[in-house]
Amino acid sequence: MDSPFGLLAELTYRCPLACAYCSNPLNLADYRDELTTDEWRRVLAEAVDLGVLQCHLSGGEPLLRRDLVEIVADAHDLGLYTNLITSALGLSRPRAEQLRAAGLDHVQISIQADEPTRSDRIAGTPSFQRKIEAMGLVKELGWPLTVNVVLHRLNIDRVADVLALAERVGADRVELANTQYYGWAWRNRDALLPSRAQLEAAEVVVRAARERLRDRMDIIYVLPDYYSRFPKPCMSGWASRQLTVTPNGDVLPCPAAHSLPLPRASVREDPLARIWAESPVMTAFRGTDWMPEPCRSCPRRELDFGGCRCQAFLLTGDAARTDPVCHLSPDHALVARAVEAANADSRADELPLVPRPHGVRRPAGVPGGAEPASRRTTTAAPQRR
Repeated sequence: MDSPFGLLAELTYRCPLACAYCSNPLNLADYRDELTTDEWRRVLAEAVDLGVLQCHLSGGEPLLRRDLVEIVADAHDLGLYTNLITSALGLSRPRAEQLRAAGLDHVQISIQADEPTRSDRIAGTPSFQRKIEAMGLVKELGWPLTVNVVLHRLNIDRVADVLALAERVGADRVELANTQYYGWAWRNRDALLPSRAQLEAAEVVVRAARERLRDRMDIIYVLPDYYSRFPKPCMSGWASRQLTVTPNGDVLPCPAAHSLPLPRASVREDPLARIWAESPVMTAFRGTDWMPEPCRSCPRRELDFGGCRCQAFLLTGDAARTDPVCHLSPDHALVARAVEAANADSRADELPLVPRPHGVRRPAGVPGGAEPASRRTTTAAPQRR
């Protein structure tokens, strides 16, 4: 068993956006009892003792935690490399300067499209201009900047314009991540899954941009699972190199595993090292002994580890099944039918979306929260970050 390399610290699931591709849990009420500042301080110390080197601060929107600067300072003092994954709403100059002084190492800002109307529509709230201003602030303060774009049917045709935007703001790295279908994205899969023609056109654009910008900007392009012949090695293997701590202290091997019917493990009940080594949620699919056929005898079993357990569960109801993305899976027809529907000549250009609610109210009794002036719901159109 390897020690984990990275910790995804999901500080809150509250978020000012309402993206219909969000992979966070549907049942946000279960996560309102957020870990306190002292509890996160203990989690970070235990993570370092376990061997963790990188701490990715995410959500929801981590900037909604008033104690974010303290958490960053604690992580920095422990020697962790810290990366803030944010929508940038709330990244004012004073807050940014405090985070810089606290030792934050890297900033990753998400954007939904390359121009205001489309981006704000997908995000469910006016946000484009604030994101652009925040990117400029990040570069001014000397941070490395990653621009993250979740790709789907509504924006993949504009990938060239997205890359041009990233170039204009001086991004050091761009992540073009096709939607992962968990959480709200699972509910909206039929509306979000792009066509094969869209994907092929986007890949041509990405290849050309990589060649042209190879000395100036790293471009990461994550292919969509549904169009792959073999599944991806999810998280480098179940509970192998990464772990996630959710806002209420649950510990998971990946951000989407909250959907699986496995016993919960919590940092409020056990030390992180014991959870990593012994808890059923970590040991259930670690290694290869659990694998059914055709995975068990497949020469790729140490490469893709049977694919994604969460995807297998969502598609088949059994987390131990071979990921249906794999063309060898007995359940591959489930994916093939979804792809066929996305490419049907009769398909409407846009289908209705179920937007993620604006979950921004401060949980009762949590000093790290932040209550906005108003709460809005939206019916506007909008996976793993």
